[in-house]
Amino acid sequence: MATADETERSAGGPDPGAGAPEDTGLLSFAVRLRRMNGEINRLVQGFAGEHGLHPTDVQALAAILDADEPMTPGRLRGRLGLTSGAVTACVDRLERAGHIRRVRESPDRRVVHLHYAADARATARDYFRPLAEATEAARTRFTEEELATVVRFLTAINDELALLPSPER
Repeated sequence: MATADETERSAGGPDPGAGAPEDTGLLSFAVRLRRMNGEINRLVQGFAGEHGLHPTDVQALAAILDADEPMTPGRLRGRLGLTSGAVTACVDRLERAGHIRRVRESPDRRVVHLHYAADARATARDYFRPLAEATEAARTRFTEEELATVVRFLTAINDELALLPSPER
């Protein structure tokens, strides 16, 4: 399905790569970030629906996958801004569906680490391969210097967003 921009370009409309300077104002960033968020949410909802999960469950899987240190239910609660009960229900669903494993690998046997199951990781990788391919196709349009700037921007915006308070639950 063609995007609005592709439709406009194929109809002879403006082509953002045609030499016109890109708008770098706040509104331009807001529109593009919302659009990207919507496209990624569409893919996440599709994966969730195909695997009998909630979209929050897919967010939890991403948090477990991307964690710099072993993920615990408590860290997952803070990362997703959920109540303890909601995290327990989420982890229970993910474990029952075979997406994660609970492991007690700490000297403190009360500490539970959450690990992405290998088979589930392969399933997610296959489903999200088109997203990776689209990302790679977009990356090829930029120089290494430009990509470094994009990575710096994405890191900075994520750092800023992490400072915002979570809604009280």
